[in-house]
Amino acid sequence: MIPAQTPVQRLGLGLAALGRPAYINLGRSDVLPAQRSAQAMRERTRAVLDAAHARGIRWVDTARSYGSAEQFLAEWLRERGHDDVVVSSKWGYAYVAQWRIETEVHEVKEHSLERLRAQWAETRTLLGDRIDLYQVHSLTASSPLFEDMALQHELARIRDAGVQLGFSTSGAAQAETIERAWEIEVGGRQLFSAVQSTWNSMEPSAGAVLNEVHTGGWRVLVKETLANGRLAVDPPRELVEVADRHGVSADAVAIAHVLRQPWADVVLLGPASVEQLDSNLAACRVELTDRDVHALETLARDAATYWGERAALPWH
Repeated sequence: MIPAQTPVQRLGLGLAALGRPAYINLGRSDVLPAQRSAQAMRERTRAVLDAAHARGIRWVDTARSYGSAEQFLAEWLRERGHDDVVVSSKWGYAYVAQWRIETEVHEVKEHSLERLRAQWAETRTLLGDRIDLYQVHSLTASSPLFEDMALQHELARIRDAGVQLGFSTSGAAQAETIERAWEIEVGGRQLFSAVQSTWNSMEPSAGAVLNEVHTGGWRVLVKETLANGRLAVDPPRELVEVADRHGVSADAVAIAHVLRQPWADVVLLGPASVEQLDSNLAACRVELTDRDVHALETLARDAATYWGERAALPWH
């Protein structure tokens, strides 16, 4: 028998909002240091990591494109000596903003054999054997990975060395991407065994396929649980009403909605401060009623509309 997990044991900390000076999350700018120097962001990352660990979170998710997030995490792991933290990272995007907040391009995507080899080496240099899950960053159904056999076999070598492989998804066709990736086999077994997808009260379109792959044995991570801050900063009236009934803030209810999904193995939080983390963690004591869930289900948007609005969010 696998012991039942408490809500906090299902939570993970994502470093997208902490490892670089600019990101698209709403509600981030007001809580960050006035000067977002590398040292200031390093200290903020360390403070949030310390608080998350103290409160029981044992999963940390990062990526090569999250600025210096891998470096900040590696330094924190060495300093603190924690050996109970599960680490996942991603390859595929390169961070090119050079620590600028205002720049035309912040990251560049490339799913190629060369990019995988270069970024895997960079990740291993920083984090050594601490990587438990290595993911293709923002896989889509049109990614060249699906046709590139050399790339698939290079990934399989990482898998066969003992690192779990997964991928994250973005866009209105998340379900199609997951279904295609499920079919990839190398060396007589599935290439991937985990997926990280967006699912929240406004964008639940991938829920059915995520349930299917969870049932099939994959680990499911959920990202963008607050719709890049939109559900926290400008929550819909229905969400606010549920939050008021439970005496918590809107972000806690939005996260509780994700935790209610039995297929969501790891629910990622993306706070930019300890205060935001603690507000998020109030989700662990929220028990949604059927009435609450019905109200939250009315918030679902058309997937294409949701992703179009997300694409318009500015880096700040």
